[in-house]
Amino acid sequence: MLEKVEGIVIKTLDYGETHKIVTIFSKKYGKISALARGAKKARSRMAAVTQPFICGTFFMYLSKGLSTIQQGEVINSLRAIREDIMKTAYSAYVVELTDKLIEKNDADILIYDQLLQTLEWIAENEDSSIPILMYELKLYRKGGFAPTLDRCIHCGTKQYPYHFSVSEGGYLCESCKGVDEYAILLPDALAKWLYVFLHVGLERIGKISMKQENINLLRKLMDAYYDTYGGFFLKSKKFLKQMERLS
Repeated sequence: MLEKVEGIVIKTLDYGETHKIVTIFSKKYGKISALARGAKKARSRMAAVTQPFICGTFFMYLSKGLSTIQQGEVINSLRAIREDIMKTAYSAYVVELTDKLIEKNDADILIYDQLLQTLEWIAENEDSSIPILMYELKLYRKGGFAPTLDRCIHCGTKQYPYHFSVSEGGYLCESCKGVDEYAILLPDALAKWLYVFLHVGLERIGKISMKQENINLLRKLMDAYYDTYGGFFLKSKKFLKQMERLS
C-alpha cells in the first residue's frame, strides 16, 4: 500500500547507473531503506528530494525489505548545509551517528524532532557545538549507554562537586573520585548543564553562552566517552576532525 511518510534523508547509496538506495529516518516508521528510481538523473524530480539532509514527504510502498519511493516533496531543503563545507561536515557526523545508533523500523518521535532541530540549527547558525552535544547525549541514551549525570555513579549521592569519569560511565562525587584517577573535576555549572543537555529538548534552549574552554572540555569528554562505549567507527567524525584542524 502507498504510504505518505515524513522523513529526513540520512544516507544515500548509488544503485546501478540511474538509481539510489536512500536511507530515511522517518517520523512514523523509524529508519527505512528505499529504492529511488532515476534519482541519479540530473533532471529527475527524485534527485532533488533524495539529497542528504533533506526533510521531505515521501510517497512510498513500504516493505520489510527494501521499500520503494514513488515520489517526494521537499519540506525543508536545509540548503545552507550543502553550501558550507563545515556545516556539511557537522551534519554528516550527526546523521551517521543516527544511522549507527538507531535500529531499522524503530520509530522515535523525540529523536526525530531533535535531529531535525539540530540540522536546522546547523543550517542557520555558525556555532553548533552545544546543539550537537545535546543531540549526541540523547542518542547515547537511546543506545543504552548514556552517562549517569544526576548522581554519583558509585555511591548515589547528589551532592556537588562532581568529577566526570569515562571509565565509570558518569559522575563521581568528591568522596568517590579516587575510584578513577583520571576523572575530571567539572565546575558545578558545567555539571548541571550536562544534565540539562541530556534531558531537555533543543526547542527549550535559547542562546547558551559558554566559555570556549568549557565547550572544548565537554567535546573532549564526549569523544572519549563515545570511543569507550559507542562501538561504531564513524568516517564522518574523522573527516570532521580534519576540517576542524584546517579551520
